[in-house]
Amino acid sequence: MNDPASVMSLLLLVGILVTLLLVVVLRKRKKSGKAGESDYKAFFIMGLAFLPTGLVMMIVYFFTELPFEIGLPLFALGLIYLIVGLVNRDKWQKNDA
Repeated sequence: MNDPASVMSLLLLVGILVTLLLVVVLRKRKKSGKAGESDYKAFFIMGLAFLPTGLVMMIVYFFTELPFEIGLPLFALGLIYLIVGLVNRDKWQKNDA
């Protein structure tokens, strides 16, 4: 189970199952009319969390045995979420409770 092919196969299987579950949930929400608007402020906040985490993990790569590929996806997701949040800044939902 420690060989790279079986690990990648397991990760691929988990990714496919999560994607199928997401499709089923989104279709159900769309049919019931509960498919609301996205909260772009949440995308911005997730971007603020993922971007430095990925950057730190990529920097740690130079000092330890940690693989560089661990930090790169987090950095990319953080950058994408940050851009999506900032582009749609005018659509941020105000949750003043």
